[in-house]
Amino acid sequence: MASERRRYISYLLRLWQVKVGGQLVWRASLENAHTSERRGFANLADLVAFLEGKMGEGAPGGAQPPDTEERE
Repeated sequence: MASERRRYISYLLRLWQVKVGGQLVWRASLENAHTSERRGFANLADLVAFLEGKMGEGAPGGAQPPDTEERE
């Protein structure tokens, strides 16, 4: 199993606060490290749902990490 190459997805996560109706709320964006595509999220639930969906699809383009030893 150590010889298997695993897929991965790499994102830059940005978090910031904005005022909505007088209250501070968190916003988020992800930028795909391979394609520079950006996607914004109004709340944590949407961000997590997006990431869970991507994990179910596998890595786009079959991106592969460098060979590394398995860590436990």
